[in-house]
Amino acid sequence: MTLHTAMRPARPTLRCLRDDLGLPLPAVTDPLDEIEHPILAKAAEQFAADDAKHERIRAVDDQVLFKVKVQRWRGAVWVDADLPWLVAAGRREDGSTDDFYAALEADGKAARARYNVGNADALKSATYTAHLLPAREDYVRYRAEAGVRFVRRLRTAVLTLSRATLRDGQEHTVDFDTFTVGLQVRADDGHETYLAVRITGSVPPNLTTLILRNVPGCEADGWYPEYALPERDLLPAEQAWSNLMDPREAARVLDTGP
Repeated sequence: MTLHTAMRPARPTLRCLRDDLGLPLPAVTDPLDEIEHPILAKAAEQFAADDAKHERIRAVDDQVLFKVKVQRWRGAVWVDADLPWLVAAGRREDGSTDDFYAALEADGKAARARYNVGNADALKSATYTAHLLPAREDYVRYRAEAGVRFVRRLRTAVLTLSRATLRDGQEHTVDFDTFTVGLQVRADDGHETYLAVRITGSVPPNLTTLILRNVPGCEADGWYPEYALPERDLLPAEQAWSNLMDPREAARVLDTGP
């Protein structure tokens, strides 16, 4: 089977993390898609590329699950729109004839039998694996990690803008979902390095503080509001701030860039 959607990084469910992989739950500042483990790395690799072909676990017929194999690890991945979840995993020991996918099928059939005993509306599928899919706690965790992902993206974007404007003195911008950030540096030979930050869109004060805090080489208490940019007046829904950039930090930003 071929998936044609650009995928987000694969991640394990909390149940799979605890019960199947035997790993502790890391702090929310450590996204689950960054956990180092062979089967997670393989799932991330396998589901990263557009138009990649994936082998379905045919023995499971109530959900579409895909196989992931690396070394002696075996896994099952369920895809929610563009987010792959590792929902089950196991390891085959050397010399063992046990097969992870056969065990998954057997567990699915047993779960189906239990379901049908307790429910009047019997399942028509041969297996029942809904209990393996992401639960509410998984989506709560994913949303909690969103702040971490956003801060990382913001830091990378601000550093990239700083490097670009240091090279040519022009304003460079990046668009986020609800706002735009622009940076422009003015540095004449023998003079201080002046930097202006433009934020367009409605942003709360704490986000403005976060943006300014991540501009390299600028004192946190050195920002001053401006009423115009170096070459034009501010437009509606724009705010601008200025500061002096440490020339040594400016040189380091340029030296470490691509």
